[in-house]
Amino acid sequence: MAQTQDALYRELDVDLELSWSERELPERERTKHVHRLHPYLGKFVPQLVEALLARHLPRARRVLDPFAGSGTTLVQALESGRDATGVDVAAFNCLLMEVKTRRYNLFALERDLRDALRRLEGFEGDSPVAPAAYVKAWFAPRAVAELVFFRSLVDDYEHADVLRVVLARAARSARRTTHFDLDFPRAPQLGEYWCHKHRRVCRPIDHAAHFLRRYALDTLGRIREFSRLRGREATAAVVHGDVRELEPDGLFDGVITSPPYPGLIDYHEQHRYAYELLGLEDRRELELGPAAGGTSAAAVKVYADGIVASFGNIKQMLAPHAPVVIVINDRRDLYPEILERSGLAIETRYRRHVNRRTGRRAGEFFEDVIVARS
Repeated sequence: MAQTQDALYRELDVDLELSWSERELPERERTKHVHRLHPYLGKFVPQLVEALLARHLPRARRVLDPFAGSGTTLVQALESGRDATGVDVAAFNCLLMEVKTRRYNLFALERDLRDALRRLEGFEGDSPVAPAAYVKAWFAPRAVAELVFFRSLVDDYEHADVLRVVLARAARSARRTTHFDLDFPRAPQLGEYWCHKHRRVCRPIDHAAHFLRRYALDTLGRIREFSRLRGREATAAVVHGDVRELEPDGLFDGVITSPPYPGLIDYHEQHRYAYELLGLEDRRELELGPAAGGTSAAAVKVYADGIVASFGNIKQMLAPHAPVVIVINDRRDLYPEILERSGLAIETRYRRHVNRRTGRRAGEFFEDVIVARS
């Protein structure tokens, strides 16, 4: 007789409280308020951060995420009334975090968004500047014109960064790709195709204005919702840089983070459309475990050395005995040695079952939650 799921979980030491099913935690909850300002592969769900804050950092007032990604830790720290700092080498990640965590005059924000949409509504011309080769390849001519025109408006507004995120989200949806392949498109889709999502023949997107309108209003609503939930006095700081070179700025009461995995996701290439349209600085040479590096023994060693240097630097910024909570699918069992080399000792380690990530990709796996202290 096959094992029941509960028996399998007990054998694998799986934490049932952190292993939600799709029914228990539907996508609308995993992507609540500002967490859905822009899709982001590989992020952990906000409910996991909520649980880890309550379980391991209940009295923490200042939290650090040294691999902050899209800012899930920062947002949930703010929602629970804690201050937070997030560090990331990717310019797009930092832009996204800034927009998610900033405080807004909501009336002024709505005025800017609606005025930009009004100007977009009257646009009938061609692209005001010649687009880059990547943009011409991945977007239909009308979509290029609309995106580049909207980009030309952004700097006119106080809330330019919000408009930049709206532009990036619209660009992601407006690419010439199949509807089912928004996460990892390999080449522009130029003709009709059989759509596995809609079960019919579809055409690539040929315009972007409707996405800009939809996401501008959706962004306004999500920022409004989060403004009602965040702690009144809590603040967030976003650092665009390499955590290995981060300078101490007071002491943190703990860390909650999900480091990159070796050779898995190229976060710069994933958001290439944003870098191209917004002219963001590319620092991919500083990324730890880049997809281009692969998973050879040599690449994994470089990754491990980089993570050791990161946690070694972080350790000097922590209050005495502050917990370092790491969420990682450590299938190579690298982290015991990484943490020992960093001067951190593992206090506890347990597993959670992940049967869905954010986004439309199905699939399941297990990941580790490691709690360490100096």
